[in-house]
Amino acid sequence: MNQLKALIQKYKADMIDFRRDLHQHPELQFEEFRTTEKVAQVLDQLDIPYRKTEPTGLIAELKGGQPGKTVALRADMDALPVQELNEELTYKSLEDGKMHACGHDAHTAMLLTAAKALKEVQAELKGTVRFIFQPSEENAQGAKAMVAQGAVEGVDDVFGIHIWSQLPSGTASCVVGSSFASADIFSVDFKGQGGHGAMPDACVDAAVMVSSFVMNVQAVVSRETNPLDPVVVTVGKMAVGTRFNVIAENARLEGTVRCFSLATRDRVEQALKRFGEQTAAMYGGTATVQYEYGTLPVINDEAPALLAQKIISESFGEGALVQAEPTTGGEDFSYYTEKTSGCFALVGCGNPEKDTEWAHHHGRFNVDEDAMEVGAELYARYAFEYLQQ
Repeated sequence: MNQLKALIQKYKADMIDFRRDLHQHPELQFEEFRTTEKVAQVLDQLDIPYRKTEPTGLIAELKGGQPGKTVALRADMDALPVQELNEELTYKSLEDGKMHACGHDAHTAMLLTAAKALKEVQAELKGTVRFIFQPSEENAQGAKAMVAQGAVEGVDDVFGIHIWSQLPSGTASCVVGSSFASADIFSVDFKGQGGHGAMPDACVDAAVMVSSFVMNVQAVVSRETNPLDPVVVTVGKMAVGTRFNVIAENARLEGTVRCFSLATRDRVEQALKRFGEQTAAMYGGTATVQYEYGTLPVINDEAPALLAQKIISESFGEGALVQAEPTTGGEDFSYYTEKTSGCFALVGCGNPEKDTEWAHHHGRFNVDEDAMEVGAELYARYAFEYLQQ
């Protein structure tokens, strides 16, 4: 729809200004009070009704001129505890140790711009567009909180976008099927018997237990899961011992599991518990294994994903549509698609000429702001065309 494209272009400068303001004032998980107020101010100006959620975030609705289905569009708003290293930016973070290092500032600005465009074609909408401005994606708690507060009640379909530095600016992807992996956390506490380092025969060494576990746990991936079903088991943190000549009585490690199948997730969970307990027993100690579910896998439904692909090709050219590989990163958008159909798209923002190819969560991360025009139009077009079906 050319009218939506023209409207997005009309609001592009305001969109960039809004994003830069958020970038200068990043707020961490469930602390997005200023961001929520800034979004609310624009929605007030647009006369789009909304309700605030607890403790932060908001849900707005735009009812079309004709009855129909309800489609939800989601953007996350939180920043990260990362020190910004983009010293040359005129809009660099003003908050020490906090930064929009993942592009959520862009997501918020893009969705708000899509709301502006859809407001201007409100009479032509056949149904309702719900705008979900979500807090706390980075710790995988925000989507659950929004769902609990009614974000997807009565929703027929939900669509989300993530800016993606690994794709060139001007491209976008929305694959059918697996998009993001589940992201879980596990910990193992080993218990031995401490003592003098010169008398190991009188002790049970927790350092040996934890070391053995780390060296052997990858067999969970290589020997206990389907090689055609990707799994990642990473031990990221380990604490053991108190002094150079004291045999450790306690050891603790923490890690993460990523996969695309819930059956595989269950199998890995059980294997980790077995590995931990039996490794400890082998050395005469004990182990307590805790497994905490994080995000579910994001699995794009076929019809919504094909609609998004059609829009990308028609709006931005055949060369704009790419098929990005699934990532074992996590995304709590999965809690929306657990409740209703939907899909999640990636919008490329990498541009070597603008030095915007840094990895997400890096202190040098930034977005090619021209990519935001693609994201905003994709949000708006998806909602409009879904409701026309």
